[in-house]
Amino acid sequence: MAKDMPTALDLPMVDPLPEATQKYFDVCQDKLGMVPNVLRAYAFDIDKLNAFTGMYNDLMLGDSALSKLEREMIAVAVSSVNKCYYCLVAHGAAVRELSGDPQLGEALVMNYRVAKITEKQRAMLDFAVKLTEASAKVEEADRQALRDAGFTDRDIFDIASVAGFFNMTNRVASATDMRPNDDYHAQAR
Repeated sequence: MAKDMPTALDLPMVDPLPEATQKYFDVCQDKLGMVPNVLRAYAFDIDKLNAFTGMYNDLMLGDSALSKLEREMIAVAVSSVNKCYYCLVAHGAAVRELSGDPQLGEALVMNYRVAKITEKQRAMLDFAVKLTEASAKVEEADRQALRDAGFTDRDIFDIASVAGFFNMTNRVASATDMRPNDDYHAQAR
């Protein structure tokens, strides 16, 4: 893989980027100090990039009773099962930053069951992991366990949506050998 390519595929970004895309990348650079490689990877096809960012922004930043940290925790637990290098590095950094707890980020990457989290968060991650490992085995008892832990049906939909999204992105990242930005490794440690 060429050092400047975010994946092992020869899919260079559209050049020049459309004005709206360039503005989005500029905002990323200003806020994050980088343009995440996942965005660069999708930028060979602006429609695919827009679809990806639209779904990501809705699920991870949009209105939900789940906190941003909880959504990132789901991303890491799912990515741990799938052993997705890109997402474990990038979203592990997000967990460390949002929680202020580097140990939480590391625990979730390795084995969420050892993480110091609430019973409610444990129920959430148990559900997300079951959905990841054996989606056809999810049944009413699993949804009821979330309700018993204090989640609403809307929350259950959000948990399932975030877990489903990361199951898809983990597979794309693994299939294309997507590499995380080097900056993520040192963040919030």
